[in-house]
Amino acid sequence: MADQKKMVEEITSMEVDFAKWYTDVVKKAELVDYSSVRGCMIVRPYGCAVWENIQKLLDARFKETGHENVMMPLFIPESLLQKEKDHVEGFAPEVAWVTYGGAEELTERLCVRPTSETLFCEHYAHIIKSYRDLPKLYNQWCSVVRWEKTTRPFLRTMEFWWQEGHTMHETAQEAIAETERMLNIYADICEHELAIPVIKGKKTDKEKFAGAESTYTIEAMMHDGKALQSGTSHYFGDGFARAFDITFQGRDNKPQYPHQTSWGMSTRIIGAIIMTHGDDNGLVLPPAIAPIQLIIVPVAQHKEGVLEKARELADRLGKVCRVQLDDSDNSPGWKFAQYEMKGVPLRLEIGPKDIEKNQCVLVRRDNREKYFVPLDQLEEQIPQLLEAVRAGLYEKALKNRENRTYTAKTFEEVLHLAQTTSGFIKTMWCGDLACEMKMKEEAGLTSRCMPLEQEKIGDVCPCCGKPATTSIIWGRAY
Repeated sequence: MADQKKMVEEITSMEVDFAKWYTDVVKKAELVDYSSVRGCMIVRPYGCAVWENIQKLLDARFKETGHENVMMPLFIPESLLQKEKDHVEGFAPEVAWVTYGGAEELTERLCVRPTSETLFCEHYAHIIKSYRDLPKLYNQWCSVVRWEKTTRPFLRTMEFWWQEGHTMHETAQEAIAETERMLNIYADICEHELAIPVIKGKKTDKEKFAGAESTYTIEAMMHDGKALQSGTSHYFGDGFARAFDITFQGRDNKPQYPHQTSWGMSTRIIGAIIMTHGDDNGLVLPPAIAPIQLIIVPVAQHKEGVLEKARELADRLGKVCRVQLDDSDNSPGWKFAQYEMKGVPLRLEIGPKDIEKNQCVLVRRDNREKYFVPLDQLEEQIPQLLEAVRAGLYEKALKNRENRTYTAKTFEEVLHLAQTTSGFIKTMWCGDLACEMKMKEEAGLTSRCMPLEQEKIGDVCPCCGKPATTSIIWGRAY
C-alpha cells in the first residue's frame, strides 16, 4: 500500500467529524452548491455528470427489460391524492401545496409531487382496457419535493432527482416477479458498477412504503457503520387499481383489477458513493460513473515535446476511457491534489524522462499504487487498472461491512452492541411491532430489512423471548 498522506488540508478528517468531512467533500469536489431555498441544492456540472452516468447505467437496464420512459405532470390535484387512504396519510407530513395561481386562489389545492403513483393510476385508468394492454412498463426521470425538516446534500433534500418506475400487470405473480427483478437490477448496478455491497431484503410493515403490500430494499453500509437505503421496489397488489377503478377485460371476458409495482433510485445514491468510498483526500469514484476516468498530468510541461506527447496520449486514450488533459499552468502537485479530491480513478504522469523511456506513470486513486507502463501498452493496461480500482473499492467496502456486522441473541447483547459499536446488528424477530418499537426506543435502532437470504441466529426474539423464525438486521441510518 502506497503512502496515504493527506493531500487536501481543507477537508476535515472523517475520523474527527464524519458529518463535517462529508460536507467538505461535497463542497470542495464541486458536486453541489447551496441554494437560497432552504433544503434545496444546486447540482453543479461535476455532480450532474456523476448523476448522468448513473442514469445511463440504469436507463439502459430498464430499456433492456422492456420499460419505456414517460413524463408526468409536476402537480397532483388534492382530490386525486386523496383516493388512496394509506398513501395520502403516509405522505401528508411531507407534502408541499400550491394554493394560488398568479393572484387568484385556486378552487382546489395542488400538491407538488412527492411521488407519482396517483398520476400514473389516473393515466392507466384511461389506457388499460384489456389483458392485451398489459403489462404496462413505464419509468419516469424527474425531481420530486418532500418537505423535510433536516436536510443534507444528496442524503435528504426537499427536492431531489430520481427515477420512478410504475408498472401494471395482469396477475399478482407477474407483478411480484417485476418487483423482485427491479430490486435485483438495483443490487447488480450497486455491486458491479458502483462497487457498493448491498443486502437485499424486505422491509417490515412499519417501514414499508405508504400504500404498498410489501417493500423490498437494498441496504448499504457507509464507512462510519450507518446504513443507507439505496433503492426500493414495491408491490402494491390491486389496492391502487381498486381505488382508481382501473379494470381490464380478462382472458375469461370478465372485468379484473391489474396488479401494480413501483420502484425508485435517487440522487441519494451519490451520497452513498461518497460515504462508502471517500477518504480524507476527497472523493473516490468508481470508474463506471466517474466523469473523468483518467487525468493526464504533464510534468515539466514547459520542456520541449512534453505537451505534444500528452495531447497525443489524450487523443489516443479517448477511445478506451473518459480522459482529460490538464495543461493549465498550475503545478503538478496542485493538479495531483485537485484530481485526488475529485476522485478520478487513474492519473497518468508524463515527463521528459518518461518520454525518453517510452513510458509513463499510472497512479490508482483508491490506493495510490504506481505503475510504470510502456506507452504502447496503455490501451491494454488502462481498462485492466480501472477494473482493479473497481474491485479494490468493492473489497474494501465489503470488509468494512463484515467487520461492523454483529450478531446478538439477547436484548442485553443488543444494548451493549448499540452502545459500543457502529454497524449492523443481526437478531431473530418475532414479527411483533411492539418489539420493533422497543428496539428503536431503548436501543436507538431501526429495522433495516429482513434479508432475502435468511439465517438462523437463534430460536427466540431477543425483545420478548417468544419463538422467532425470521432473521432481521438493525442499525442506525441516514
